[in-house]
Amino acid sequence: MQTLSSRIVRIESLGDERGQLTVLEENKSIPFEFKRVFYIYGTIAGVRRGFHAHYKTRQALISVTGSCKVHLDNTKRTEEVELDSPNTILILEPNDWHEMYDFSPDCVLLVLASHLYDPEDYIRDYDKFIKIYSKS
Repeated sequence: MQTLSSRIVRIESLGDERGQLTVLEENKSIPFEFKRVFYIYGTIAGVRRGFHAHYKTRQALISVTGSCKVHLDNTKRTEEVELDSPNTILILEPNDWHEMYDFSPDCVLLVLASHLYDPEDYIRDYDKFIKIYSKS
């Protein structure tokens, strides 16, 4: 199984006195085709979300307003990433166990996913995740 690295990418905003415009394009600013879009908002203080990895789904996480943090673990490194700008995108690879936390009250976390929802694509057991991806 190939190990890919999740990473932050920054995209350019276009703007003038009327406001800002940020463009997201498949296979350009987002390095994959996306088939599903969802967003997380209204998260209660102290709540963590996620707690899973995937077999195949790649995701792009964007805090369009507010901020949150993301804990990443690909068995070889752990990392904490803060998303606090609509110009900052976390490209989340399938092999990263991820947990989102420390949501600001106004946070809207937009997620673009490469695959449609499939419960079989989720690895929700951390020990199973370690067994699968520590061999990569």
